[in-house]
Amino acid sequence: MTGFPGVPRVVRGGFVLLDPDTGRPVRTVAFQFNPDSLTRTVQPQGIGPEPGDRLEAQRLKGPPHETYRFDAELDATEQLDAPDAHPVEARSGLFPVLAALESALHPGVAQLLAEDRMASLGMIEVAPVEAPLTVLVLGRARVLPVRITEFTVAEEAFDPDLNPIRAKVSVGARVLTVDDLGFRHKGGLLYLQHQQARERFAGLVPRTPSDLGLTSL
Repeated sequence: MTGFPGVPRVVRGGFVLLDPDTGRPVRTVAFQFNPDSLTRTVQPQGIGPEPGDRLEAQRLKGPPHETYRFDAELDATEQLDAPDAHPVEARSGLFPVLAALESALHPGVAQLLAEDRMASLGMIEVAPVEAPLTVLVLGRARVLPVRITEFTVAEEAFDPDLNPIRAKVSVGARVLTVDDLGFRHKGGLLYLQHQQARERFAGLVPRTPSDLGLTSL
């Protein structure tokens, strides 16, 4: 956000963690600075390893595998200059926001203790507790259920108590589709909404090849 007149307010991206049972937000982690660049890879899911069968060449067996890679920069230096206005950063630096991001990757302590108690009784948990649903938000047009596959933190500066105050987080995430979650799961519904938005955008592109110098195909 800026105080200069005429400059638009930039929407920040980030992650939202949803309760897997109710679908309600458990925690929201906004990017302090939106990524400068983002790499997106889409791998279609065709029939068979190689095209060849004339009956199957154009068939898709499901949604593609889609992955995102980006770097998010975090900096608490300015907050440390105003500790009364930012007591959390003044006391703990970037540990809270980093811990919030990493909570999508770690089972909770209560879950670990419960599994240990069951193991000590000779019991095996068939269905482990479901982790919060991680949703990557990159503007209103991209609200995606994801599984974080890579998470690398480079801590670059520290306060006198060795709390990190500047860091770069490299994230890799795979989009979860209805094949992964089902059609009635909150994440499956979010995926369908995202796909509907993608189809609406695609509908804005001209249908005819006249821009290519062709009248018909």
